[in-house]
Amino acid sequence: MTKAGFIALIGRPNAGKSTLINALLGAHLALTSHKANATRKILKAIIPYTDKESTECQMVFLDTPGLCTQEKLLNRAMVAQSHSAFESCDLAVFVASVQDNLKPYEEFLKWSGHKPHLLALNKTDTATNAQILAKLKDYTPYSQHFKALIPISAQKGRNLNALLDEVAKLLPNAPFYYDPDMLGDIQMREIYAEIIREQIFQFLSDEIPYESAVLVKSVQEQAQLEKIQAQIIVTKESQQKMVIGKGGAVVKKIGQEARHKIEDFIQKKVFLRLEVVVQKNWTSTQNQLKKMGYVVE
Repeated sequence: MTKAGFIALIGRPNAGKSTLINALLGAHLALTSHKANATRKILKAIIPYTDKESTECQMVFLDTPGLCTQEKLLNRAMVAQSHSAFESCDLAVFVASVQDNLKPYEEFLKWSGHKPHLLALNKTDTATNAQILAKLKDYTPYSQHFKALIPISAQKGRNLNALLDEVAKLLPNAPFYYDPDMLGDIQMREIYAEIIREQIFQFLSDEIPYESAVLVKSVQEQAQLEKIQAQIIVTKESQQKMVIGKGGAVVKKIGQEARHKIEDFIQKKVFLRLEVVVQKNWTSTQNQLKKMGYVVE
């Protein structure tokens, strides 16, 4: 007998969902950033696990965009993906920072219905024991809603097995959905785009990371070399100048760091060509968002 199921990671931006995915995988597959709203699309990460009864489990975690305000069309598309992942999953893990108030969780309860979920109290490495205990006590009145409340630190890798043990209890008996050797079903082009976008977050501040996107135009696979051509999409000419930088210095840094990370990931040499392109109002235009792979109703 085996167990398998889909688990949606839900929570506000910057709660640590992508860091948790990476910690569980032991591989840098999801985009992480100290800036909010780094994750824009659903990433499936496949975690093999053997529970306490020696049952083999395949946990398919869905790393979702953070629940945020929906003024912009892009934000609405992101929130729609989170809701879609929740509706299609077998269970959910609501990830909350130990520093957060309870309002995001209370909002989640308004639309989550009766689907089983766990509550993971993350970033416990940033709090004292007294603060952690106080926050656990704050969540106690909601205990009829969650199946378990687990304090964790995704950054430090603390108490993750306890979280997986609780997930395993709620998984249905089912055959595996994916080849056991797979880490995730994300296409390589999406991985390359996410790695490039991570460097935009690294080297640029203010609104640019949030109003930019990466579109991988072509990938040529050779035995010893991967040739990648990609565009960094921005909404204004002033942003284009900032991304390029004086004498091309900024885009060169972005390209160099992204190339190194891609090489580490695929274990072969990479030629990466980046172009910075202006597409005005792409974050608020339905057709443009669809071209970027977002589903907007």
